[in-house]
Amino acid sequence: MADFVGAVDQGTTSSRFMIFDHDGNEVAKHQLEHTQILPRPGWVEHDPVEIWERTNVAIQNAVRAARIAASDLAAIGITNQRETTVVWDPRTGQPYCNAIVWQDTRTDTIASALDRDERGELIRRRAGLPPATYFSGGKLRWILENVDGVRAAAERGHALFGTTDSWVLWNLTGGPNGGIHATDVTNASRTMLMDLETLDWDDELLEIFGVPRAMLPRIHSSADPEAFGQARTSRPLRTPVPITAVLGDQQAATVGQVCFTPGEAKNTYGTGNFLLLNTGTEPVRSRHGLITTVCYRFGEGPAVYALEGSIAVTGSAVQWLRDQMRTIRDAAESETLARTVQDSGGIYFVPAFSGLFAPYWRSDARGAIVGLARYHTNGHLARATLESICYQSRDVVEAMAQDSGVRLDVLKVDGGVTANDLCMQTQADVLGVPVSRPVVAETTALGAAYAAGLAAGFWRDTDELREHWHESKRWEPRWSEERRAEGYAGWKKAVRRTLDWVEV
Repeated sequence: MADFVGAVDQGTTSSRFMIFDHDGNEVAKHQLEHTQILPRPGWVEHDPVEIWERTNVAIQNAVRAARIAASDLAAIGITNQRETTVVWDPRTGQPYCNAIVWQDTRTDTIASALDRDERGELIRRRAGLPPATYFSGGKLRWILENVDGVRAAAERGHALFGTTDSWVLWNLTGGPNGGIHATDVTNASRTMLMDLETLDWDDELLEIFGVPRAMLPRIHSSADPEAFGQARTSRPLRTPVPITAVLGDQQAATVGQVCFTPGEAKNTYGTGNFLLLNTGTEPVRSRHGLITTVCYRFGEGPAVYALEGSIAVTGSAVQWLRDQMRTIRDAAESETLARTVQDSGGIYFVPAFSGLFAPYWRSDARGAIVGLARYHTNGHLARATLESICYQSRDVVEAMAQDSGVRLDVLKVDGGVTANDLCMQTQADVLGVPVSRPVVAETTALGAAYAAGLAAGFWRDTDELREHWHESKRWEPRWSEERRAEGYAGWKKAVRRTLDWVEV
């Protein structure tokens, strides 16, 4: 019997392959970064070929590091950066252009035009999403309208669309030689093209965006023993391994945090922050700037839905300090630098590089640092950067409480930024509730492995998965209510300064 489950985690800045044992422990992993292509202000692209090549190498190296054979893997799950849009030629496997990344804002005029008439309300009602640059439908329309030959190719059946899960899956299962063109309900729910209730592509939404149905992948459950084929192209996988799960990264993290009961929530700290609240088998329509999304669907069971607060720039604000401002050499140094001061000295940094996502949805916003005096240092800026991560999360928690009536008793957290002790303590202080990190902080890959293992019979049920969840660390709030209220009021004032900066 196979002893392990593998997970492809194709993220915004890197691709990796992780291998887990039956207790949910990490056995091996390999991770490779890919290039962030920034051709114009507001444009963010990736090279799909580079993503696939590095994913393939990551699989090879992780399997080699684990010293296992392909036959030791019961199944593979795939999780991915959502909304990032790839269009390719199925005859050659070559993309027609770079992938347009979820952070990209070139479609702001498309989104704004849709939001000004009845089409915006139709998108909200059917897809559960506001018209925004974030989602895939506008990106796909932009490619069809602006990349030479793509629309004609699509109409001839010579162009396929997918988010990066579909791109990786197609290549893993053979590419031009019989690759499977599929996705799951969680990724499809991020396109503005799927009906949340039928869980299928919607003809009216396709017409709004001018998308030929033949381009689209087939939608399946998130965990399915038959739908996604077998991995058979990576050199170490000489024996084909079944691919039994596909989930968007934030939904995978929700599974990895075992949030299987309505009312349970998690917050993932990565390039952006994404807070998901399980709302059960009926979609809850947000009135306060959140997204209604599919949380997961296992096999033939009912879809489980979530309210989500998506924040565009959190961990990537720390990357900005490192790569553009060169005030730190690595992400860990942000904490060291921030600890050189007692507080942010009254400055606020609102990193609205791609506009503001939940709960504001303002593509006209741009980043701002406010409250500066000559007194301030790089330490104050580093501290304000960490605080910006926490205040943006509070914005989402407040909206979630208004929509659902659920007040969090504790916030489960995961992702790379949770290694920053100061940031997590600040998060507890800003929210006024404890923050809890699990033993396995990288729950995105773990959730993909859990879903794949459930579909393959490697794990019995979700109750067995709950037994593997253990807390690593907890941060209790220390701020007074007065300080918490004063800090948040200053944040809201700073956010207002970022609005109406770009004409849309």
